[in-house]
Amino acid sequence: MRILFSSTPGYGHLLPQLPLARAFRDRGDAVAVLTSESFRPLLAAEDIPLFAVGPEAPEILAEAARRSGASAATEPTPAATAEFFAGTRVDLTADAALDAGREFRPDLVVGEAADYVGPLVAAALEVPFAKVAFGPQLPAEFTDVFDSVVESRHKERGLTVPPPAWYLDPCPEVLQGPGWVPPQGHLPLRPEAHQGPGASGTAPAPATPPADGARPRVLLSFGTHFAEPAVLRPVIDALTPTADVVVTLGLTATAADYGDGLDRVDFVGFTPFDELLDGVDLVVTHGGAGTVLGTLSHGLPMVVVPQGADQFLNAAAVAGARAGVAVLPPAGPEAVAEAMTEVLGRSEYRDNAGRAAGQIAAMASPSEVAERLAAALG
Repeated sequence: MRILFSSTPGYGHLLPQLPLARAFRDRGDAVAVLTSESFRPLLAAEDIPLFAVGPEAPEILAEAARRSGASAATEPTPAATAEFFAGTRVDLTADAALDAGREFRPDLVVGEAADYVGPLVAAALEVPFAKVAFGPQLPAEFTDVFDSVVESRHKERGLTVPPPAWYLDPCPEVLQGPGWVPPQGHLPLRPEAHQGPGASGTAPAPATPPADGARPRVLLSFGTHFAEPAVLRPVIDALTPTADVVVTLGLTATAADYGDGLDRVDFVGFTPFDELLDGVDLVVTHGGAGTVLGTLSHGLPMVVVPQGADQFLNAAAVAGARAGVAVLPPAGPEAVAEAMTEVLGRSEYRDNAGRAAGQIAAMASPSEVAERLAAALG
């Protein structure tokens, strides 16, 4: 079989699809990915071919902001985010993606929840489409606008937007909102904290609580896009009086960018997230879906400090599940430190994170989902 994955050019969009891509690859299927050129080294390490299509995310963001008057990253209104994902990215990527799709000849196209290029390719090639969700289902106030914008792009090419044949859902039920109803084609897919090439893909062992009297070890991770030293340094200063802190640097920053006087801080470059969670008692995060689900898969509680995109939705879900605390703007670094103390001081947060980990462990593995989709495709 031939499986074509499609992703918005962002690590938070591509990495959650890698376990399923690996599962198909390990079955012996032909697997390829549609996204921008910057992800070639990551995919080469996975022995997965890349069809480099469309510009990088900053160029798409800039053009979408010019068209809509707002940045989808920092002002995630329905109109701004729809213009970025379903409008501008499709306009700047579709032709090259269609050419790549015709060259690859997939039997199935798989796209992440915010990818609207993959469905266009599936519609043009008349092959099934599977959607990989991120986390809690987006509210209709967003999806209705997305659907309207992308429908116009399909009509321009004489196509109809294909409904996903499968909705592959990595979100445990404990994070879904009240009254959530599984969508058509719903199929649970166990999420994984990002692992390096050759990882086993097995569910992690439950985290153990910190020892009495020990300084907690806190992972501070704001992903690849929001990890700005100017944002994180005040948070570091608020946490380090009572905790040892590990800080992820994102893609471009260095430890020197954070200044001096940080003896209790370890800085790490881009590292598989699964490796960073070993020995951690708490994660302080911007609330990207991959970070949230990866943290919960280890049964770890968190403090979520949303910066943009879908992070406010994820923060609300974590807080609603009592698996952590959300610190919303304009609250400052002191509020983050207070939330850390609250979460570490009350066992219910770790217990609820453990409950989420149990639900995640019970989901079908990527290998099981790959087998099920392959059987359905014949």
